[in-house]
Amino acid sequence: MQKGNPRVAIVVDYLNQYGGAEKTLEAMCELFPEAPIYTSIYEPNQMSEIINSKEIITPDNTKGRLLAKLPKHFTFLMPSVFEAFDLSRFDLIISSGTAWSKSVLTTPDQLHISYIHTPPRFLYGYSVESVQRFKWYYKPFVAYIDHHLRVWDFMAAQRPNYFVANSEEIKERVFKFYKRKATVIYPPVEVEKGLSFKGTKDNISKPYYLVLGRLAAYKNVDLVIEAFNLMDLELKIIGTGKEETKLKRLAKSNVTMLGKLSETEKHKYIENCLGVIFPVKDEDFGIVPIEAFSHGKPVLAHKSGGPKGIIKEGFTGEFFTELTTEGIVEAVKIFDNKVRNNKYNPVEIKNYARQFSKDIFKEKFTDFVNKCWSKHLESKNA
Repeated sequence: MQKGNPRVAIVVDYLNQYGGAEKTLEAMCELFPEAPIYTSIYEPNQMSEIINSKEIITPDNTKGRLLAKLPKHFTFLMPSVFEAFDLSRFDLIISSGTAWSKSVLTTPDQLHISYIHTPPRFLYGYSVESVQRFKWYYKPFVAYIDHHLRVWDFMAAQRPNYFVANSEEIKERVFKFYKRKATVIYPPVEVEKGLSFKGTKDNISKPYYLVLGRLAAYKNVDLVIEAFNLMDLELKIIGTGKEETKLKRLAKSNVTMLGKLSETEKHKYIENCLGVIFPVKDEDFGIVPIEAFSHGKPVLAHKSGGPKGIIKEGFTGEFFTELTTEGIVEAVKIFDNKVRNNKYNPVEIKNYARQFSKDIFKEKFTDFVNKCWSKHLESKNA
């Protein structure tokens, strides 16, 4: 940081599962090594060494213990948890999350920058992994609670001084739902693993396409399997989830379910595939396409969400718009023809992937924070 070495705090929604948001948090921890982390729920066994090495502050009252046990059933308590955090000793607050962390209370003397992965999907009609809230006996309560949470969410979104969005898609959602402007800084992706991968082709006999990610209903992996069932092409699927048993029953002999793999095994399959299929609708960002790019592999994706601003048609991949078995069959045939006729340059795709590295994120985020901090000091001294 520049000019005055502000006291920094980081606020995140939860620390109970490790994913892309936590990798972004790790990069922030490296930028602000002295900053404590405030959060609602913390499960050390789910976190990385970098995160566990930090001072982590959680609610220590009955409400906090209740949230730790049944967080998804007590979303209505979350606003009061974050609004109760005392951040008065800090000059700069950086929040990172989707729903709650942006709501912390600050004073005009403090600067609050919110890195947002998406406005809460469950409040604004986007598909989510959990289906509990859609069961008939929850619906009346959920509708009532969600209405009040949307009102609160809009109010809370007026609190940060600046928003940073993780993609063009999220920038648009921030303006749509909050009427706030945001600056886009892509989250850090471990592209170095793909760029430097030196794997082998052990046990790989036929050319294949690849799908990878959690096997949840909204990921639309079933449509890809149904499409490949109708074609003479090989498909391999990496990942586990609630839909796994159903998808295994659906798959024909040309579709192989690989389950959960080590990072090395995962990268081996990406390295040796023809391309990656990404059928998710309205994805917030899209780490999977970036991982594919780091191996020089093109991506065929649904034209929506984060990938719409990341994939460059004819250069790093292609899009399809019809999210049906027939639509995917047609798109895969066109994509396959381009792949086999070498229409994509692996070296150029790899070079494109470099902009999503952790180093680039840290450089851009540091520059943004420094500029905001300078403006903040100027306004205080005016």
